[in-house]
Amino acid sequence: MADNDENTIFIGGKPFMNYVTGVVMQFTTKGAKEVTIKARGKFISRAVDVAEVATRRFLKEHGIEIKDIKINSEEFKNKEGKNVNVSTMDIVLVKK
Repeated sequence: MADNDENTIFIGGKPFMNYVTGVVMQFTTKGAKEVTIKARGKFISRAVDVAEVATRRFLKEHGIEIKDIKINSEEFKNKEGKNVNVSTMDIVLVKK
């Protein structure tokens, strides 16, 4: 399945509820059947929290559940030019 950027939420440093709202909006106003929450490194725990709050608190009555969780790592060069690995996580939410 190809990544659909329109239904992908990238977790970063914005306020937590911005991401929860983004996920909720994808399902409620855009009619998405599937939304992927993507995070790297220190933002992985925030991605898990976003998925949990969105599915348990805001989308419970919409039948949204976690379909899949993928973990991986990516290698890139840091500022000093050294190759470093960073963990990545994709959480796929789906409408039942």
